[in-house]
Amino acid sequence: MTLTAIEVELLRNGLTSICDEMYVALMKSAYSTNIKERKDHSAAIIDAQGRVIVQGESLPLHLASMLGLVEVVLERVGIENLRPGDMFISNDPFVGRGSHLPDVALVAPVYYGDDLVFFVADIAHHADIGGMAPGSMAGGMTEVYQEGLRIPPIRLMKDGEIIEDVFDLILLNVRVPEERRGDYLAQVAANRLGERRLHELFQRWSLEQLREGADALVHAVARRMRAGIADLPDGEYTFSDIMDDDGMGTENIPFCIRIVVDGEEILFDFTGSSPQVRGNINISFAGLQASVLFALKVLIDPDGPTNHGMLEPVRIVAEEGSITNAAFPAATAARAQACQRVIDIVLGALSKAVPERVIAASNGANGVSAFFGAGPDGRYYVYMETIGGGSGARSYKDGKDGVQVHVTNTSNLPVEALENEYPLLIERYELVPNSGGPGTWRGGCGLHRVYRPLGHTTVFSGQGERCVHHPWGLFGGGEGGLGSFSLDFDDGRSQALPIKPTTVEIPPDAAVTVITPGAGGYGSPAGRGQVDLADDLANGLFSKEYMKEHYGFEIEDEKPAVTDEETKT
Repeated sequence: MTLTAIEVELLRNGLTSICDEMYVALMKSAYSTNIKERKDHSAAIIDAQGRVIVQGESLPLHLASMLGLVEVVLERVGIENLRPGDMFISNDPFVGRGSHLPDVALVAPVYYGDDLVFFVADIAHHADIGGMAPGSMAGGMTEVYQEGLRIPPIRLMKDGEIIEDVFDLILLNVRVPEERRGDYLAQVAANRLGERRLHELFQRWSLEQLREGADALVHAVARRMRAGIADLPDGEYTFSDIMDDDGMGTENIPFCIRIVVDGEEILFDFTGSSPQVRGNINISFAGLQASVLFALKVLIDPDGPTNHGMLEPVRIVAEEGSITNAAFPAATAARAQACQRVIDIVLGALSKAVPERVIAASNGANGVSAFFGAGPDGRYYVYMETIGGGSGARSYKDGKDGVQVHVTNTSNLPVEALENEYPLLIERYELVPNSGGPGTWRGGCGLHRVYRPLGHTTVFSGQGERCVHHPWGLFGGGEGGLGSFSLDFDDGRSQALPIKPTTVEIPPDAAVTVITPGAGGYGSPAGRGQVDLADDLANGLFSKEYMKEHYGFEIEDEKPAVTDEETKT
Protein backbone atom coordinates (compact mmCIF):
# COMPACT_ATOMS: atom_id res chain seq x y z
CA MET A 1 0.00 0.00 0.00
CA THR A 2 1.35 3.44 -0.92
CA LEU A 3 0.10 6.72 0.45
CA THR A 4 -0.43 9.59 -1.95
CA ALA A 5 1.46 12.86 -1.46
CA ILE A 6 -1.79 14.47 -0.32
CA GLU A 7 -2.34 11.76 2.30
CA VAL A 8 1.21 12.16 3.63
CA GLU A 9 0.68 15.91 3.93
CA LEU A 10 -2.64 15.38 5.71
CA LEU A 11 -0.94 13.06 8.19
CA ARG A 12 1.89 15.55 8.75
CA ASN A 13 -0.56 18.34 9.44
CA GLY A 14 -2.55 16.13 11.80
CA LEU A 15 0.55 15.21 13.81
CA THR A 16 1.85 18.79 13.81
CA SER A 17 -1.46 20.08 15.07
CA ILE A 18 -1.25 17.64 18.00
CA CYS A 19 2.25 18.91 18.80
CA ASP A 20 1.08 22.50 18.69
CA GLU A 21 -1.84 21.71 21.00
CA MET A 22 0.53 20.01 23.46
CA TYR A 23 2.77 23.08 23.34
CA VAL A 24 -0.11 25.46 24.09
CA ALA A 25 -1.52 23.22 26.84
CA LEU A 26 1.86 23.12 28.60
CA MET A 27 2.23 26.89 28.30
CA LYS A 28 -1.23 27.60 29.66
CA SER A 29 -1.07 25.18 32.59
CA ALA A 30 2.51 25.82 33.78
CA TYR A 31 3.18 27.70 37.02
CA SER A 32 6.50 29.45 36.28
CA THR A 33 6.84 32.59 34.19
CA ASN A 34 9.71 30.97 32.31
CA ILE A 35 7.26 28.55 30.70
CA LYS A 36 3.87 30.25 30.73
CA GLU A 37 5.20 33.68 29.67
CA ARG A 38 8.63 33.12 28.08
CA LYS A 39 7.62 29.83 26.38
CA ASP A 40 10.84 28.00 27.18
CA HIS A 41 9.42 24.61 26.24
CA SER A 42 8.84 22.32 23.25
CA ALA A 43 6.81 19.31 22.10
CA ALA A 44 7.44 16.54 19.58
CA ILE A 45 6.12 13.23 18.28
CA ILE A 46 8.71 10.48 17.81
CA ASP A 47 8.19 7.08 16.22
CA ALA A 48 8.95 3.63 17.61
CA GLN A 49 12.39 3.68 15.95
CA GLY A 50 13.34 6.81 17.89
CA ARG A 51 13.02 9.19 14.94
CA VAL A 52 11.54 12.66 15.44
CA ILE A 53 8.58 12.76 13.04
CA VAL A 54 7.22 16.23 13.81
CA GLN A 55 8.21 19.00 16.18
CA GLY A 56 5.77 21.72 17.17
CA GLU A 57 6.34 25.42 17.68
CA SER A 58 9.34 25.41 19.95
CA LEU A 59 13.02 26.02 20.60
CA PRO A 60 15.39 24.43 18.10
CA LEU A 61 17.85 23.61 20.89
CA HIS A 62 15.31 21.25 22.46
CA LEU A 63 15.07 18.96 19.44
CA ALA A 64 18.09 16.80 20.19
CA SER A 65 17.28 16.51 23.91
CA MET A 66 13.89 14.87 23.32
CA LEU A 67 15.37 12.68 20.62
CA GLY A 68 18.15 11.59 22.96
CA LEU A 69 15.78 10.54 25.74
CA VAL A 70 13.73 8.28 23.45
CA GLU A 71 16.91 6.69 22.07
CA VAL A 72 18.13 5.89 25.59
CA VAL A 73 14.74 4.54 26.72
CA LEU A 74 14.67 2.20 23.72
CA GLU A 75 18.24 1.05 24.42
CA ARG A 76 18.04 0.69 28.21
CA VAL A 77 14.44 -0.39 28.72
CA GLY A 78 13.58 -2.00 25.39
CA ILE A 79 10.30 -1.95 23.52
CA GLU A 80 9.30 -5.28 25.09
CA ASN A 81 9.35 -3.72 28.57
CA LEU A 82 7.29 -0.64 27.75
CA ARG A 83 3.60 -0.51 28.62
CA PRO A 84 0.66 1.85 28.02
CA GLY A 85 0.53 4.36 30.88
CA ASP A 86 4.33 4.60 31.19
CA MET A 87 6.03 7.98 31.19
CA PHE A 88 9.79 8.53 31.44
CA ILE A 89 11.70 11.54 32.69
CA SER A 90 15.32 12.65 32.25
CA ASN A 91 17.51 15.74 32.12
CA ASP A 92 21.07 14.42 32.13
CA PRO A 93 23.36 15.52 29.25
CA PHE A 94 25.45 12.36 29.50
CA VAL A 95 23.36 9.29 30.40
CA GLY A 96 20.15 10.88 29.07
CA ARG A 97 21.68 12.61 26.02
CA GLY A 98 20.14 15.94 26.96
CA SER A 99 21.86 19.29 26.77
CA HIS A 100 21.72 20.68 30.32
CA LEU A 101 20.04 19.84 33.61
CA PRO A 102 17.32 22.56 33.74
CA ASP A 103 15.78 21.17 30.53
CA VAL A 104 13.68 18.26 31.78
CA ALA A 105 12.13 15.99 29.15
CA LEU A 106 9.13 13.67 29.57
CA VAL A 107 8.22 10.99 27.02
CA ALA A 108 5.36 8.51 26.90
CA PRO A 109 4.79 5.55 24.54
CA VAL A 110 1.55 5.54 22.56
CA TYR A 111 0.05 2.25 21.35
CA TYR A 112 -2.19 1.34 18.42
CA GLY A 113 -3.85 -1.70 19.93
CA ASP A 114 -0.90 -3.82 21.09
CA ASP A 115 1.63 -2.11 18.80
CA LEU A 116 3.90 0.73 19.84
CA VAL A 117 3.64 3.41 17.15
CA PHE A 118 4.75 6.74 18.60
CA PHE A 119 6.13 8.52 21.62
CA VAL A 120 4.78 11.89 22.70
CA ALA A 121 7.46 14.10 24.21
CA ASP A 122 7.74 17.49 25.81
CA ILE A 123 10.59 19.39 27.39
CA ALA A 124 10.58 22.46 29.62
CA HIS A 125 13.27 24.62 31.15
CA HIS A 126 12.70 24.60 34.90
CA ALA A 127 13.60 27.78 36.76
CA ASP A 128 15.61 25.67 39.23
CA ILE A 129 16.87 22.09 39.28
CA GLY A 130 18.85 22.38 42.52
CA GLY A 131 22.63 22.55 42.71
CA MET A 132 24.99 25.09 44.20
CA ALA A 133 23.39 28.23 42.72
CA PRO A 134 19.72 29.31 42.65
CA GLY A 135 18.39 29.04 39.13
CA SER A 136 20.99 26.34 38.33
CA MET A 137 22.51 28.50 35.58
CA ALA A 138 25.18 30.64 37.27
CA GLY A 139 28.84 30.75 36.43
CA GLY A 140 31.34 29.21 38.82
CA MET A 141 30.22 25.60 38.43
CA THR A 142 32.93 23.21 37.27
CA GLU A 143 31.19 19.82 37.06
CA VAL A 144 27.72 18.53 36.37
CA TYR A 145 27.26 17.45 40.00
CA GLN A 146 27.30 21.11 41.10
CA GLU A 147 24.69 22.14 38.58
CA GLY A 148 21.69 20.35 40.05
CA LEU A 149 19.84 17.07 40.31
CA ARG A 150 20.83 14.56 37.62
CA ILE A 151 17.83 12.53 36.51
CA PRO A 152 18.64 9.43 34.43
CA PRO A 153 15.97 8.07 32.08
CA ILE A 154 13.57 6.56 34.62
CA ARG A 155 9.83 5.97 34.91
CA LEU A 156 7.89 8.84 36.40
CA MET A 157 4.55 7.16 35.69
CA LYS A 158 3.39 3.55 35.59
CA ASP A 159 -0.09 2.35 34.65
CA GLY A 160 -1.11 5.98 34.22
CA GLU A 161 -0.20 6.98 37.79
CA ILE A 162 2.72 9.07 39.00
CA ILE A 163 5.28 7.10 41.01
CA GLU A 164 5.19 9.31 44.09
CA ASP A 165 8.52 8.12 45.53
CA VAL A 166 10.32 9.27 42.38
CA PHE A 167 8.40 12.55 42.28
CA ASP A 168 9.13 13.24 45.95
CA LEU A 169 12.85 12.67 45.39
CA ILE A 170 12.90 15.16 42.50
CA LEU A 171 10.96 17.83 44.39
CA LEU A 172 13.09 17.47 47.52
CA ASN A 173 16.17 18.55 45.58
CA VAL A 174 14.87 21.78 44.06
CA ARG A 175 14.12 25.25 45.35
CA VAL A 176 10.48 26.38 45.51
CA PRO A 177 9.14 22.83 45.03
CA GLU A 178 5.50 23.96 44.78
CA GLU A 179 6.22 25.83 41.57
CA ARG A 180 8.33 23.00 40.21
CA ARG A 181 5.55 20.50 40.97
CA GLY A 182 3.10 22.60 39.00
CA ASP A 183 5.41 22.72 36.00
CA TYR A 184 6.00 18.95 36.06
CA LEU A 185 2.27 18.28 36.25
CA ALA A 186 1.77 20.62 33.29
CA GLN A 187 4.26 18.52 31.32
CA VAL A 188 2.45 15.32 32.31
CA ALA A 189 -0.88 16.83 31.27
CA ALA A 190 0.51 17.95 27.89
CA ASN A 191 1.77 14.44 27.12
CA ARG A 192 -1.54 12.90 28.19
CA LEU A 193 -3.32 15.32 25.88
CA GLY A 194 -1.01 14.24 23.07
CA GLU A 195 -1.85 10.59 23.73
CA ARG A 196 -5.60 11.30 23.58
CA ARG A 197 -5.28 13.25 20.34
CA LEU A 198 -3.19 10.48 18.76
CA HIS A 199 -5.82 7.89 19.63
CA GLU A 200 -8.40 10.12 17.94
CA LEU A 201 -6.10 10.30 14.91
CA PHE A 202 -5.74 6.49 14.90
CA GLN A 203 -9.45 6.18 14.14
CA ARG A 204 -8.78 7.65 10.68
CA TRP A 205 -5.55 5.82 9.82
CA SER A 206 -4.51 2.19 9.84
CA LEU A 207 -1.33 1.00 11.57
CA GLU A 208 0.31 0.38 8.20
CA GLN A 209 -0.59 3.86 6.97
CA LEU A 210 0.89 5.48 10.09
CA ARG A 211 4.16 3.62 9.76
CA GLU A 212 4.39 4.24 6.04
CA GLY A 213 3.49 7.89 6.57
CA ALA A 214 6.20 8.32 9.21
CA ASP A 215 8.77 6.86 6.81
CA ALA A 216 7.56 9.13 4.03
CA LEU A 217 7.80 12.25 6.20
CA VAL A 218 11.37 11.48 7.25
CA HIS A 219 12.45 10.64 3.69
CA ALA A 220 10.80 13.81 2.35
CA VAL A 221 12.76 16.02 4.73
CA ALA A 222 15.97 14.16 3.89
CA ARG A 223 15.33 14.78 0.18
CA ARG A 224 14.73 18.47 0.83
CA MET A 225 17.92 18.74 2.86
CA ARG A 226 19.93 16.98 0.16
CA ALA A 227 18.50 19.26 -2.50
CA GLY A 228 19.33 22.33 -0.39
CA ILE A 229 22.90 21.15 0.22
CA ALA A 230 23.35 20.42 -3.48
CA ASP A 231 22.42 24.05 -4.14
CA LEU A 232 25.47 25.19 -2.14
CA PRO A 233 28.72 25.59 -4.10
CA ASP A 234 30.97 22.59 -3.50
CA GLY A 235 34.10 23.43 -1.55
CA GLU A 236 35.75 23.83 1.82
CA TYR A 237 34.87 26.79 4.04
CA THR A 238 36.49 27.77 7.34
CA PHE A 239 35.88 30.30 10.09
CA SER A 240 36.88 30.92 13.70
CA ASP A 241 35.67 33.05 16.59
CA ILE A 242 36.39 33.57 20.28
CA MET A 243 34.27 33.36 23.43
CA ASP A 244 35.06 35.80 26.24
CA ASP A 245 35.56 33.40 29.14
CA ASP A 246 34.16 30.42 31.03
CA GLY A 247 33.63 32.18 34.36
CA MET A 248 36.46 30.18 35.91
CA GLY A 249 39.55 31.97 34.61
CA THR A 250 39.82 30.59 31.08
CA GLU A 251 39.66 33.48 28.62
CA ASN A 252 39.66 33.94 24.84
CA ILE A 253 38.27 30.49 24.08
CA PRO A 254 38.63 29.53 20.39
CA PHE A 255 35.89 28.02 18.24
CA CYS A 256 36.93 26.70 14.82
CA ILE A 257 34.99 25.11 11.99
CA ARG A 258 35.72 23.53 8.63
CA ILE A 259 32.72 22.90 6.41
CA VAL A 260 33.01 20.66 3.38
CA VAL A 261 30.19 20.68 0.84
CA ASP A 262 30.31 17.69 -1.48
CA GLY A 263 27.29 17.28 -3.71
CA GLU A 264 24.29 16.40 -1.56
CA GLU A 265 26.29 15.87 1.64
CA ILE A 266 27.96 18.22 4.09
CA LEU A 267 30.60 17.87 6.81
CA PHE A 268 30.94 20.10 9.86
CA ASP A 269 34.35 19.62 11.48
CA PHE A 270 35.06 21.44 14.75
CA THR A 271 38.66 20.24 15.08
CA GLY A 272 40.81 23.00 16.51
CA SER A 273 38.17 24.27 18.92
CA SER A 274 39.10 24.58 22.58
CA PRO A 275 39.26 21.57 24.88
CA GLN A 276 36.36 21.51 27.30
CA VAL A 277 36.71 24.16 30.00
CA ARG A 278 36.19 24.19 33.76
CA GLY A 279 33.26 26.59 33.52
CA ASN A 280 29.78 25.53 32.50
CA ILE A 281 29.71 26.69 28.88
CA ASN A 282 30.56 23.26 27.45
CA ILE A 283 28.20 21.66 24.91
CA SER A 284 27.05 18.06 24.90
CA PHE A 285 26.89 16.40 21.50
CA ALA A 286 23.09 16.75 21.55
CA GLY A 287 23.42 20.52 21.88
CA LEU A 288 26.01 20.66 19.11
CA GLN A 289 23.82 18.59 16.81
CA ALA A 290 20.80 20.84 17.39
CA SER A 291 22.86 23.99 16.77
CA VAL A 292 24.38 22.72 13.53
CA LEU A 293 21.05 21.51 12.17
CA PHE A 294 19.44 24.85 12.99
CA ALA A 295 22.13 26.85 11.19
CA LEU A 296 22.01 24.59 8.15
CA LYS A 297 18.23 24.58 7.97
CA VAL A 298 17.85 28.36 8.04
CA LEU A 299 20.32 28.63 5.16
CA ILE A 300 19.00 25.93 2.84
CA ASP A 301 15.40 25.08 3.80
CA PRO A 302 13.87 27.55 6.25
CA ASP A 303 10.29 26.73 5.28
CA GLY A 304 10.57 22.94 5.40
CA PRO A 305 9.37 20.62 8.19
CA THR A 306 11.68 19.66 11.04
CA ASN A 307 12.28 15.97 11.68
CA HIS A 308 14.86 13.21 11.77
CA GLY A 309 15.47 13.40 8.03
CA MET A 310 17.59 16.51 8.59
CA LEU A 311 20.35 14.28 9.98
CA GLU A 312 20.71 11.97 6.98
CA PRO A 313 23.04 14.03 4.74
CA VAL A 314 24.92 15.69 7.62
CA ARG A 315 28.14 14.54 9.29
CA ILE A 316 29.44 16.26 12.42
CA VAL A 317 32.99 15.79 13.72
CA ALA A 318 33.89 17.09 17.17
CA GLU A 319 36.55 15.59 19.37
CA GLU A 320 35.18 14.10 22.59
CA GLY A 321 36.42 16.17 25.49
CA SER A 322 36.31 19.41 23.49
CA ILE A 323 34.09 22.38 24.28
CA THR A 324 31.83 21.36 21.38
CA ASN A 325 31.49 17.73 22.52
CA ALA A 326 32.06 17.67 26.26
CA ALA A 327 32.89 14.50 28.17
CA PHE A 328 31.56 13.58 31.60
CA PRO A 329 31.57 15.21 34.14
CA ALA A 330 31.79 18.56 32.31
CA ALA A 331 29.53 21.40 33.40
CA THR A 332 27.02 22.35 30.68
CA ALA A 333 24.38 24.58 32.31
CA ALA A 334 25.23 27.61 30.15
CA ARG A 335 25.75 25.60 26.99
CA ALA A 336 23.53 28.00 25.03
CA GLN A 337 26.31 30.60 25.16
CA ALA A 338 28.59 28.24 23.22
CA CYS A 339 25.76 27.05 20.98
CA GLN A 340 25.29 30.63 19.81
CA ARG A 341 28.98 30.79 18.95
CA VAL A 342 28.68 27.55 16.98
CA ILE A 343 25.93 29.09 14.87
CA ASP A 344 27.94 32.28 14.38
CA ILE A 345 30.92 30.38 12.97
CA VAL A 346 28.72 28.20 10.72
CA LEU A 347 27.15 31.36 9.27
CA GLY A 348 30.55 33.04 9.04
CA ALA A 349 32.03 30.11 7.13
CA LEU A 350 29.11 29.81 4.71
CA SER A 351 29.04 33.57 4.10
CA LYS A 352 31.68 32.81 1.48
CA ALA A 353 29.33 30.35 -0.24
CA VAL A 354 25.94 32.07 0.03
CA PRO A 355 26.57 35.68 1.09
CA GLU A 356 23.00 36.71 0.35
CA ARG A 357 21.55 34.19 2.85
CA VAL A 358 23.65 34.75 5.98
CA ILE A 359 23.54 37.45 8.62
CA ALA A 360 26.30 39.18 10.54
CA ALA A 361 27.09 38.09 14.09
CA SER A 362 24.12 38.50 16.40
CA ASN A 363 24.41 39.22 20.12
CA GLY A 364 26.11 35.83 20.48
CA ALA A 365 24.87 35.39 24.03
CA ASN A 366 22.04 33.88 25.99
CA GLY A 367 22.13 36.51 28.71
CA VAL A 368 20.89 34.97 31.96
CA SER A 369 19.57 36.83 35.00
CA ALA A 370 18.55 34.69 37.99
CA PHE A 371 17.29 35.95 41.36
CA PHE A 372 16.62 34.04 44.57
CA GLY A 373 15.42 35.19 47.95
CA ALA A 374 12.63 35.52 50.45
CA GLY A 375 10.38 38.47 49.72
CA PRO A 376 8.91 40.82 52.33
CA ASP A 377 6.09 38.29 52.87
CA GLY A 378 8.64 35.60 53.82
CA ARG A 379 7.92 33.43 50.78
CA TYR A 380 10.89 32.07 48.83
CA TYR A 381 11.09 32.58 45.11
CA VAL A 382 13.40 31.75 42.21
CA TYR A 383 13.17 33.94 39.15
CA MET A 384 15.20 33.17 36.02
CA GLU A 385 15.08 34.72 32.59
CA THR A 386 17.22 35.04 29.51
CA ILE A 387 17.38 38.39 27.76
CA GLY A 388 17.66 39.08 24.06
CA GLY A 389 19.96 41.49 22.25
CA GLY A 390 20.73 42.58 18.73
CA SER A 391 20.21 40.39 15.68
CA GLY A 392 22.75 40.52 12.86
CA ALA A 393 22.13 42.65 9.79
CA ARG A 394 21.09 40.89 6.58
CA SER A 395 22.01 41.37 2.95
CA TYR A 396 18.75 43.24 2.36
CA LYS A 397 17.54 44.54 5.73
CA ASP A 398 18.62 45.85 9.12
CA GLY A 399 19.01 43.47 12.04
CA LYS A 400 16.26 43.34 14.66
CA ASP A 401 16.56 45.15 17.98
CA GLY A 402 16.22 43.44 21.36
CA VAL A 403 15.32 39.89 20.33
CA GLN A 404 16.30 36.33 21.14
CA VAL A 405 18.25 34.82 18.27
CA HIS A 406 18.91 31.41 16.73
CA VAL A 407 18.32 28.42 19.00
CA THR A 408 17.15 30.43 22.05
CA ASN A 409 13.77 31.34 20.66
CA THR A 410 12.07 32.41 23.90
CA SER A 411 9.69 35.32 24.30
CA ASN A 412 10.20 38.62 26.06
CA LEU A 413 8.83 38.63 29.59
CA PRO A 414 6.58 41.67 30.09
CA VAL A 415 7.52 43.86 33.03
CA GLU A 416 3.96 43.61 34.33
CA ALA A 417 4.16 39.81 34.54
CA LEU A 418 7.48 39.88 36.38
CA GLU A 419 6.48 42.54 38.92
CA ASN A 420 3.12 40.87 39.53
CA GLU A 421 4.69 37.60 40.64
CA TYR A 422 8.06 38.53 42.20
CA PRO A 423 9.25 41.18 44.69
CA LEU A 424 11.39 42.81 42.00
CA LEU A 425 11.06 46.19 40.33
CA ILE A 426 12.20 46.88 36.77
CA GLU A 427 13.48 50.44 36.87
CA ARG A 428 14.58 50.63 33.24
CA TYR A 429 13.91 48.53 30.17
CA GLU A 430 15.05 50.02 26.89
CA LEU A 431 17.23 49.59 23.84
CA VAL A 432 20.94 50.45 24.12
CA PRO A 433 21.86 53.45 21.92
CA ASN A 434 24.77 53.06 19.47
CA SER A 435 24.95 49.27 19.98
CA GLY A 436 23.93 48.22 16.46
CA GLY A 437 26.95 47.81 14.21
CA PRO A 438 27.16 50.26 11.27
CA GLY A 439 26.76 49.13 7.69
CA THR A 440 24.71 49.42 4.53
CA TRP A 441 22.31 47.53 6.77
CA ARG A 442 22.85 48.15 10.48
CA GLY A 443 22.93 45.52 13.20
CA GLY A 444 20.24 45.28 15.86
CA CYS A 445 20.61 47.05 19.21
CA GLY A 446 20.98 45.37 22.60
CA LEU A 447 18.80 45.73 25.69
CA HIS A 448 19.26 47.65 28.95
CA ARG A 449 17.39 46.20 31.94
CA VAL A 450 17.66 47.31 35.58
CA TYR A 451 16.34 45.13 38.45
CA ARG A 452 15.81 46.23 42.06
CA PRO A 453 14.75 43.98 44.97
CA LEU A 454 11.83 45.38 46.96
CA GLY A 455 12.15 45.33 50.75
CA HIS A 456 14.62 42.45 50.91
CA THR A 457 18.07 41.29 49.84
CA THR A 458 18.12 39.07 46.79
CA VAL A 459 20.85 36.83 45.40
CA PHE A 460 21.76 37.45 41.77
CA SER A 461 23.57 35.18 39.33
CA GLY A 462 24.15 35.81 35.66
CA GLN A 463 25.62 34.58 32.42
CA GLY A 464 26.92 36.88 29.71
CA GLU A 465 28.94 36.79 26.51
CA ARG A 466 30.18 39.26 23.90
CA CYS A 467 31.28 41.47 26.78
CA VAL A 468 34.90 41.55 25.50
CA HIS A 469 34.80 40.36 21.89
CA HIS A 470 32.39 42.36 19.74
CA PRO A 471 29.78 40.80 17.45
CA TRP A 472 31.44 41.04 14.04
CA GLY A 473 30.10 42.54 10.85
CA LEU A 474 30.19 41.13 7.32
CA PHE A 475 31.44 42.53 4.01
CA GLY A 476 32.57 45.83 5.48
CA GLY A 477 29.90 46.08 8.19
CA GLY A 478 31.02 47.28 11.62
CA GLU A 479 31.00 45.62 15.03
CA GLY A 480 28.05 45.60 17.41
CA GLY A 481 28.16 46.87 20.99
CA LEU A 482 29.32 44.87 24.03
CA GLY A 483 27.31 43.58 26.97
CA SER A 484 27.94 44.05 30.71
CA PHE A 485 26.67 43.51 34.26
CA SER A 486 26.96 46.05 37.07
CA LEU A 487 25.78 46.64 40.63
CA ASP A 488 24.59 50.23 41.15
CA PHE A 489 23.97 51.72 44.60
CA ASP A 490 21.65 54.57 45.51
CA ASP A 491 24.59 56.63 46.82
CA GLY A 492 26.07 56.76 43.32
CA ARG A 493 28.61 53.95 43.63
CA SER A 494 28.80 51.48 40.75
CA GLN A 495 30.57 48.13 40.78
CA ALA A 496 31.31 46.24 37.55
CA LEU A 497 30.41 42.56 37.85
CA PRO A 498 32.13 39.63 36.12
CA ILE A 499 30.86 38.40 32.77
CA LYS A 500 29.42 35.38 34.56
CA PRO A 501 28.58 36.61 38.09
CA THR A 502 27.69 34.08 40.77
CA THR A 503 25.51 34.54 43.89
CA VAL A 504 25.96 38.29 44.32
CA GLU A 505 23.89 39.73 47.19
CA ILE A 506 21.80 42.73 46.12
CA PRO A 507 20.40 44.83 48.98
CA PRO A 508 17.28 46.97 48.55
CA ASP A 509 19.41 50.13 48.21
CA ALA A 510 21.03 48.78 45.03
CA ALA A 511 20.04 47.56 41.59
CA VAL A 512 21.49 45.21 39.00
CA THR A 513 22.07 46.66 35.54
CA VAL A 514 22.18 44.23 32.62
CA ILE A 515 23.27 45.41 29.17
CA THR A 516 23.11 42.87 26.36
CA PRO A 517 25.25 42.98 23.20
CA GLY A 518 24.16 44.49 19.91
CA ALA A 519 24.93 42.91 16.54
CA GLY A 520 27.16 43.40 13.52
CA GLY A 521 26.35 45.36 10.38
CA TYR A 522 26.29 44.08 6.79
CA GLY A 523 28.01 45.91 3.95
CA SER A 524 30.02 49.13 3.93
CA PRO A 525 28.54 52.02 5.95
CA ALA A 526 29.10 54.16 2.86
CA GLY A 527 26.25 52.31 1.18
CA ARG A 528 23.59 53.28 3.71
CA GLY A 529 20.88 55.50 2.24
CA GLN A 530 20.19 59.04 3.41
CA VAL A 531 16.64 58.25 4.47
CA ASP A 532 17.85 55.39 6.71
CA LEU A 533 20.59 57.57 8.18
CA ALA A 534 18.13 60.32 9.00
CA ASP A 535 15.76 57.78 10.58
CA ASP A 536 18.59 56.31 12.68
CA LEU A 537 19.25 59.75 14.11
CA ALA A 538 15.61 60.75 14.50
CA ASN A 539 14.54 57.62 16.41
CA GLY A 540 17.14 58.20 19.13
CA LEU A 541 18.92 54.88 18.74
CA PHE A 542 22.10 56.53 17.47
CA SER A 543 23.77 59.72 18.63
CA LYS A 544 24.98 62.56 16.42
CA GLU A 545 28.55 61.70 17.37
CA TYR A 546 28.08 58.06 16.38
CA MET A 547 26.51 58.96 13.05
CA LYS A 548 29.33 61.34 12.23
CA GLU A 549 32.07 58.90 13.24
CA HIS A 550 30.74 55.85 11.41
CA TYR A 551 28.86 57.37 8.49
CA GLY A 552 30.18 60.90 8.16
CA PHE A 553 26.52 61.91 8.49
CA GLU A 554 25.51 65.22 10.04
CA ILE A 555 22.17 66.93 10.31
CA GLU A 556 21.15 70.12 12.03
CA ASP A 557 17.68 70.48 13.49
CA GLU A 558 15.37 68.65 11.13
CA LYS A 559 15.28 65.77 8.77
CA PRO A 560 16.28 66.81 5.24
CA ALA A 561 14.12 66.21 2.23
CA VAL A 562 15.47 63.33 0.16
CA THR A 563 14.49 61.91 -3.16
CA ASP A 564 13.96 58.30 -4.09
CA GLU A 565 17.16 58.46 -6.16
CA GLU A 566 19.15 59.23 -3.01
CA THR A 567 17.98 56.10 -1.23
CA LYS A 568 19.71 52.81 -1.86
CA THR A 569 18.20 50.31 -4.21
